[in-house]
Amino acid sequence: MQTTLHEKPLAVTTETLQAGLVDLIDLELQSKQAHWNVHGPLFREIHLQLDELVGVAREYADTVAERCAALGGVPDGRATTVADARPLPSVSGGQLDDQAVIDDICVLLGDMITRMRDRIGVTGETDPVTQDVFITLTAQLEKQAWFFRSHRLPGHHGA
Repeated sequence: MQTTLHEKPLAVTTETLQAGLVDLIDLELQSKQAHWNVHGPLFREIHLQLDELVGVAREYADTVAERCAALGGVPDGRATTVADARPLPSVSGGQLDDQAVIDDICVLLGDMITRMRDRIGVTGETDPVTQDVFITLTAQLEKQAWFFRSHRLPGHHGA
């Protein structure tokens, strides 16, 4: 693999991409879990919004993995790798009230956005092309967080 990145920036960039991949696969799986188990007055809206979030996570997981591979890294999205490396908070199990789903997803997205913003900083020093991927991804995650927050009922402040 031929790249213009030097060894250390390349290693940092591919490690950062791998960590982002783990987060995105985890987000996709947890969002789908909530999608299957949400109930309540906002069922339809939240069910559909979760599908949109799954689509964002799936699309960017592919983009991040392909960027890692293009740089000579080896993206690893195996279930065991994701399970062993996942740092994100978990959505609740079982049947989920729509407001609980909103709270869980807002916490998960908030944590993930913080991690992605850190990755923007790291890759700004190592590879501006990868940084651009993380900037675009983070904008999409922030948009999704806004959509979920907009479904909070008046007086409900969430977790």
